[in-house]
Amino acid sequence: EVSTDDPETAFCTLANREELNSEDDSIHHCLYQFTRNETLAETNKLLCDVCTQRHCGPKNNIKGEKKYVYTNAKKQMLISLAPPILTLHLKRFQHAGFNLRKVNRHIKFPEVIDLAPFCTAKCKNVAEGNTKVLYSLYGVVEHSGTMRSGHYTAYVKKRAMNNHLSDLVLRGQSQALETEPVKGQWFHISDTHVQPVSVSKVLSSQAYLLFYERLL
Repeated sequence: EVSTDDPETAFCTLANREELNSEDDSIHHCLYQFTRNETLAETNKLLCDVCTQRHCGPKNNIKGEKKYVYTNAKKQMLISLAPPILTLHLKRFQHAGFNLRKVNRHIKFPEVIDLAPFCTAKCKNVAEGNTKVLYSLYGVVEHSGTMRSGHYTAYVKKRAMNNHLSDLVLRGQSQALETEPVKGQWFHISDTHVQPVSVSKVLSSQAYLLFYERLL
C-alpha cells in the first residue's frame, strides 16, 4: 500500500515508545523489537515505481528490458486498528545448526498492557486525544516439553459478562474508561483437571500464547 502521509508523522505513535522501561525478557521488549524502525539499504533497498518512472521514463531501454530503480527507505510495523481481543504468540524456538531448539526462558507479561507505544498516531478506532490503549489479561496457554513432544495447559480467568467488550466486537465502539484488570478468578486447566490458582502463579508461567481483552 502506497502511503502519502507526511514523512515526519508517518512513524509517530500514540505514546512515546522511548520512555518504555522494557526489560530484555519481557513482552514489552518483544513488542518494541517487533515494531522497531528499520532502514532498508544495500541489498534490502526498496523497489520504487515513482523513482523508476522519474529516472527511466515509462518506456523500456534500447534492449527492451525494463529498468528498475531501488532506493533507501524506512520501514516500521505499527498497529493501525486496535483489536477487541489481542492475541500474542511468542516464538519459542531457535535454530541450533540444522536443528530447532525450544526456548524455555520466562518472558514477563503484565495483567494490564498498554499498546499505545506500538500503535500509529492515527490509529483508526482510538478516540482523538487518547494516549492509552489498555488490555486486560484473561488467558494464557503454556507448553511443557520439547520441540518433538510435550503437553499444552491453559490458565483462564472466569469473569463477569463484559458489555463493553461486546460493543467492541459487534459495533467497534469504545466508550469505557476502566484502567484496572477485569476482576475474576483464575483457573489452571490440564486435560480434565481444573483448579483455582493465584494471579502470581499465572504471571510466573512460561507463556506460549497470551490473550488480552480491550479495556480502553
